[in-house]
Amino acid sequence: MSAAHPDRWIRLDGTTNMRDLGGLPTNDGGRTAPGRILRSDNLQTLSAADVRRLVGELGLREVIDLRTTAEILLEGRGPLRDVAEVTHRHFSLLPERGHHTDVFAVEEPPEDLPEGWQESLLPRQVAEHDEGESPAVRSYLGYLGQRSDAVVAALRALAAPVPGAAVVHCAAGKDRTGVVVALALAVTGVPHEEIVADYALTAEIIDALVAKLAASPTYAVDMVTRDVDSHTPRAETMERVLGLLDERHGGPLGWLETHGFGADEQAALRARLRG
Repeated sequence: MSAAHPDRWIRLDGTTNMRDLGGLPTNDGGRTAPGRILRSDNLQTLSAADVRRLVGELGLREVIDLRTTAEILLEGRGPLRDVAEVTHRHFSLLPERGHHTDVFAVEEPPEDLPEGWQESLLPRQVAEHDEGESPAVRSYLGYLGQRSDAVVAALRALAAPVPGAAVVHCAAGKDRTGVVVALALAVTGVPHEEIVADYALTAEIIDALVAKLAASPTYAVDMVTRDVDSHTPRAETMERVLGLLDERHGGPLGWLETHGFGADEQAALRARLRG
């Protein structure tokens, strides 16, 4: 990475796609503050040394988990669940059904889980005017269209003035995480081209990321039945999503205002990432 884009990767034994959202330029000539919000792939395989570094050195105090309830149940408790200083919050960006849809229901999975609970996702409906978009763009618009409540709730959690750092993650840390992070950076005043560049940065480690997910029974089928190229984030995907938000809502901030994340909450998130 260039001097203008310092190395923001956080190298851990148990993650492949963790990086700090600090150091990004903003429209007013400033930069986002390091050590406030991190983005990441799945945290299930953190080592004991990783946990010590995250909690002790980096001051991690909050985890914003965007995975589905089924993913959390299948993957089991990660090592950060045993750290009293760290709060976990769960906001699924995919439609779900049933009663096991919040983080409290998955802390200790009940013994009488209904048959077929793994298939608890509801089909995502594609808006008619989005049918011509690429699959990735349709997915991202689906998060915004069908789980706007979860997207806004995740941003509210990130905006909360809690001490220490927060990490937002899903399985790969590129799609669901990418949409939430894009909105957070837009609120902070990071220009579109920098948001796109941050999104596309995952392409640098995509081979290792796919290999990591393929080692988990939860994600293996999807990883081995599609080639690596199909998992690689493309700049034009996020460019298109941001462009559609500009066309339809006057930009990401307009979308957020329409969905109840108003000026005061935007200011709180901006303060969290700007310092």
